[in-house]
Amino acid sequence: MAWAVLLLGLWLWGRDLAEGVAAQLATTGDVAAAGRPLGRQTPPHAHTPVPTAVTARPVGITIGALGVQEAGITERGLDEHGILTPPPDNSPAPVGWYAAGPQPGEAGAALLVGRAGTGRDPRVQGAVVHRLAGIKPGEWLDIQRSDGSTARFTVEDVQLYDRDRFDARKAYAARDRGRSELRLIVDDGSRTRATDRSRGGASNVVVVSAYLTSLQPADARDGRTTTTAIRQAP
Repeated sequence: MAWAVLLLGLWLWGRDLAEGVAAQLATTGDVAAAGRPLGRQTPPHAHTPVPTAVTARPVGITIGALGVQEAGITERGLDEHGILTPPPDNSPAPVGWYAAGPQPGEAGAALLVGRAGTGRDPRVQGAVVHRLAGIKPGEWLDIQRSDGSTARFTVEDVQLYDRDRFDARKAYAARDRGRSELRLIVDDGSRTRATDRSRGGASNVVVVSAYLTSLQPADARDGRTTTTAIRQAP
């Protein structure tokens, strides 16, 4: 009987000690890290969208992972199928922006479309689509805006569609209406070439989805501000 009482007392003492340590760890440790592989960083917080009253259309795009530096952006519209059309091959700007939608930085999904390749060369198109599909989540895209500010978007995911199964309305829609989002789309263009399809050619659409994570004011780019250039979300 004495041994039973002693063992019961030790078990209760050990359980209380374990619960106390667990409670301390839960309140002082990184709660967000629970279930996350060691060493993997959490995605950056979304930045608050800028007011819609601020007019700042996109004029350039920088993609660090691809070595693209301030490539020009021009306004574009939708075709009869509701697909955002890329700039023509003779345009100096390789990227188009759907001006009837949100500006990059505003709430909602701003739509950008990249030109697949000069002259519609299938080899060039394939290389562009392959490179864009290689962007990793967590990498960033910078959008230079007409007011001199720069909006940085962090890549959330990259999806590859067969052109015949591409649902533009779904791909273009915002995932979270409270965020400022970006869609960068590149189509290899083969939907317009029936001969390529008959030969078994691929018809791929790459959609890079990203969200606003910081905003650099205009004066920061001019060098007049050095300590508060980036306004990161809390």
